[in-house]
Amino acid sequence: MFSRAEYDRRITLARDAMASAGADLLLADSGELLAWLTGYTVSETMYRSAFLPRDGEAWFCLRALDEAPCREKSWITDIVGFIDTEEAQAAVAASIRDHGFGRARIGLDTNSYSLSAATFLRLQALLPGVTFVPMPGLSDRLRWVKSQEEITVLAQASAIADKAMAEIARQAKPGMTTRDAAAIASGVFLREGADTGEVGPVVKASGSHEFLHGVFKTEAIEEGDVLHVELIPRVGNYGARMMRPIVVGKPSEVLAAAAEKLIELQDLQIAAMKPGAIASDVDAIMRQGALNAGLRPVYENVTAYTLGLYTRTPRTSDFSGVFLPTSNWALEEGMVFHLYATAHGLGFSETVAVGKNGGIRLTKAPRTIMRATA
Repeated sequence: MFSRAEYDRRITLARDAMASAGADLLLADSGELLAWLTGYTVSETMYRSAFLPRDGEAWFCLRALDEAPCREKSWITDIVGFIDTEEAQAAVAASIRDHGFGRARIGLDTNSYSLSAATFLRLQALLPGVTFVPMPGLSDRLRWVKSQEEITVLAQASAIADKAMAEIARQAKPGMTTRDAAAIASGVFLREGADTGEVGPVVKASGSHEFLHGVFKTEAIEEGDVLHVELIPRVGNYGARMMRPIVVGKPSEVLAAAAEKLIELQDLQIAAMKPGAIASDVDAIMRQGALNAGLRPVYENVTAYTLGLYTRTPRTSDFSGVFLPTSNWALEEGMVFHLYATAHGLGFSETVAVGKNGGIRLTKAPRTIMRATA
């Protein structure tokens, strides 16, 4: 998926962070950090970790059953496998001692969902000579700014979303169900090279914005209904996202006006996404604009969040970087966000990269209400 030069760039970033924290060895166990740093990731059926020394060769410790795919996918050649009758944490600790780091300062991301309290306490007991160095949020911080290679993959995922949305629009008609739309998108995903056929929320919209996280069920759309479609294709675990509404028949004047205003405000947001722009200022364009226009009575959710790697993880969205009134940090070129706006049962969103002169839409589907006609 990526060149060796790209992995060397990532290794350098990780080692710079280790130097700043005073860590001799980095323990990487979250799914996203494993994929980003090593090229290989696997679920935590049993605990596993990769290790990157500040000086010396990296190694991976995982189930023996996973050794072959790890060797196929990763640049790491020193792979330590343990059989299923072994305790995973004990095998990981033994690999640390065997590599000469039994008394080292080991950096770890204390925000990692793979590092449970039980696992951390067990590693402490097994490695009494080790000093663990907390590096909270390391995985997210390292991955915030995307390389051109990463953006190219995100663009591939975005193109799949565009094709799937276009196919739904082509087949849309009165009586289409949420399941019909999801099946169309899933088929396009798999044919076009997405990792899986997982589609995203496809629901009948209602209210202002409450439909966004609606429960998937089979519902037909008829005259006046709005079908909300969110597509989340992934390529090489890199996920793009896009939302569009489908309305049966001609949209009402109220819906058409709301859509026009949401798109106008979102276009202003995208144009403002330049390096150095403050996230809260970009957020205010949509948040205050929608409130001032009377599109929503309140606006309490984020208007954008970080996009990138999505592996086997408890979280389906990366909120390490979000647009809120309290987001007082500056955008950097290469950051990528899911920018979304919702009101009146309508939802529009894009995958947007921060470019030199403003946001760059990676999803390119027409920004309009899609219509289902007889």
